[in-house]
Amino acid sequence: MSFMVQYKPTTRKKIDKEISILFKELKPAGRSLVSGQNKITLDYLLSDKMLLISLIRHGIPYQLYELIQEITPLNEKDWSDLLDLSTKSLQRYRNAGQAFESFQSEKILEMAEVTLMGLDVFGEMEKFRLWLNTPNYALGNYNPIYLLKDSYGKEMIMGELVRINYGILA
Repeated sequence: MSFMVQYKPTTRKKIDKEISILFKELKPAGRSLVSGQNKITLDYLLSDKMLLISLIRHGIPYQLYELIQEITPLNEKDWSDLLDLSTKSLQRYRNAGQAFESFQSEKILEMAEVTLMGLDVFGEMEKFRLWLNTPNYALGNYNPIYLLKDSYGKEMIMGELVRINYGILA
């Protein structure tokens, strides 16, 4: 499934550029990029689990988090809850230019993946945001946004988005 959604194209270009720069510095252990692949895009990164693991273990730099935050339907409070950090801690990360821990890096990338899939399914950020904040029968009458904090919840949301995309409603 393709995650090519046209939302804030300038931000997506910035994300792709930031990821490419990061991987030039990172050079994942024992791994070369796909032949002819000079730059790594967000879509490519999300499709390659080994690259994801390398980035998660390295830690997402605040600058990349900030760009990813721009393409998601979450506000600062939502991110604070999702990353299990206070808003003051998020500000400290910003001021220090600090990279996030593995746990938080994984959540940031998971949210990017969910957002791109949600935009692919709903086509518009507002429709996707509404879906995230509306109780869903197929998800135990929870608001999908509530389930994003756990990887199992994220998988349930991704599964539901696939079902919606194929017209299989609960």
